[in-house]
Amino acid sequence: MKLFDAWPKRYAAWFRTPIGRLVYEVESNLVLEMLRVEPGTHLLDAGCGSGLFTEPLVARGARVIGLDTSLPMLVAARDTLDARVFLPLAGDIGALPFADDSFDGCVSITALEFIADGRQAIDELFRVTRSGGQVLVATLNRLGPWASRRETTASKNPGSVFRHAHFRTPDELAALAPVTGVVRSAVHFARETPPDEAPAIERDGASRGLPTGAFVVASWRKP
Repeated sequence: MKLFDAWPKRYAAWFRTPIGRLVYEVESNLVLEMLRVEPGTHLLDAGCGSGLFTEPLVARGARVIGLDTSLPMLVAARDTLDARVFLPLAGDIGALPFADDSFDGCVSITALEFIADGRQAIDELFRVTRSGGQVLVATLNRLGPWASRRETTASKNPGSVFRHAHFRTPDELAALAPVTGVVRSAVHFARETPPDEAPAIERDGASRGLPTGAFVVASWRKP
């Protein structure tokens, strides 16, 4: 069974909790701030999962191919997103089944932490992106407390998906790409933070440009 085959309902349920909704809002807003999406933009969402982070892209007018190794996750995405602008496809980010220069841009949200060879995955995203297009990758930040907590929990639970995780710092993520890009982090509050206190903590962390948010996003432009 693929790593996330049993997760579609659990994943969706967590993002419906008060803190989960806030995390989703902060993370998706940062992605949309850093990614240029115009009506008709043709994107690859590599590691799209259940389509949670694909939805804001199609809402901006993008046409998206969503690729994932988990068929149950792809089914959940297919059942959520409009088939006129979203096509689910089973595949591996490390060996993308597309020709060079196939997309206006590529995104990958919280998938890279489950890929040991991050450089190969990002090389593949660059390969299938057209010149002048954008590659954006978001992952869990090794510098953030959420990653540390997941590592601690996973060490006590042999069945945890995070036993397979490869958390990276912002600098480590940036170094995987062949060009210089922009790196930002978000989710500066803890999982235990009361939801009514989290927005102020988030605004403070963002205004100070702290690199320790739980969610780190890197964006590059292909030459």
